[in-house]
Amino acid sequence: MTHAHGRKPIVAGVDPDPGRRTALVWAADEAARRRLPLLLALAQNVPTPGYRPTGGRPSWEKWNEALHATGDRALKEAVAFVESRYPQVRVSGLLAEGHPAWVLREQAQNATQVVLGSWHLSAVQELFTPAAVALPLIAHAPCPVVVVPEPEHSAQLQPYFVVGVDGSPQSASAVDFAFEEAALRGAALRALYVWHPPRLGVLDKQAAVQECRRLLSETVSGRTVARPEVELHHDVVQGHPVQVLTKASEDALGLVVGTRGHGGFTGMLLGSVSQGVLHHARCPVITVPHAHDQ
Repeated sequence: MTHAHGRKPIVAGVDPDPGRRTALVWAADEAARRRLPLLLALAQNVPTPGYRPTGGRPSWEKWNEALHATGDRALKEAVAFVESRYPQVRVSGLLAEGHPAWVLREQAQNATQVVLGSWHLSAVQELFTPAAVALPLIAHAPCPVVVVPEPEHSAQLQPYFVVGVDGSPQSASAVDFAFEEAALRGAALRALYVWHPPRLGVLDKQAAVQECRRLLSETVSGRTVARPEVELHHDVVQGHPVQVLTKASEDALGLVVGTRGHGGFTGMLLGSVSQGVLHHARCPVITVPHAHDQ
C-alpha cells in the first residue's frame, strides 16, 4: 500500500530464520537514507522452520493456527530487530499466506523497491524449488528488486557501485538508479559496457569497440550534471558480460543491471546477464525495470 503523503515504502521479505538478517539491514538502511517507511513481509505457504507438531499430525485448523502463531512471532522479532537498530525508520509488518514470490510481487505494485535475501541457489534450484523467489519476482515487479546475499558482503574502504550498460533503454534506467544509489551512499560509480565478440568474429574490431564507447558515453552523459557528487568511471571491457560484471563487482556495494536488454544481454525471462549475476555475484544485485516495461 502507499503510505501517507504518497510515499511508497521499501518492502523487505522476511526470512523466518533469525540468523538471516542481512537483507533486513540493507532494507532498513535504504529506508533511512531515503526517509521512507519500511514494510516487512513474511509469506508462508509451508510450515515455518521450528514448528514441530506433537502428538501425531494435528488437524488442519490446529496446524494453521500453530503456523500463524509461529509466523507472527518471527515477524514481530524481525520488526523489533529493525526498530532497535533504526529507530528513525517507521516499520510495519505483514503476515500473508501464499508463495513468497507471489506475495512480494503483489506488494511490489506499490513499493519503491523490494529487498530479499539470497543463499545463492543453483540455477536448477532457483527455477524448480519452492524456495525460488528472486526470478519470478524480478520478472514481474514494476520496481527495482535488490537481492542481498547471505552471509553479509564486505565492501572496500572506498565504496563504489557497478552498473552494466548495453545501450538499451533498460540499461539507461539502471544507470539512473545506480547514480541515485551512489549519491545516497557517498559512493563512486563504475559503468561498464561489456563487448562480447560474436563467435564468427568481427571484420573491424576497432570500429565495434568504438561504437560501444559511443553508446556508453551517450548513456551516462548528462547524469554527472545532475549528480556532480558522484565520481564516475566508465569503460568498455571485452569478455562475457556475466563474468566481467561479477568480477568487477567483487568488492562493490552493489551491482545494478536492467531486467532486459539486447545484444549480449538477451535472455529468455530476465536476460541471461540478469540471471547470471544473480547466481554468481557476491554483492547485492539490484535489477531495475525500464519504465516502459512497468
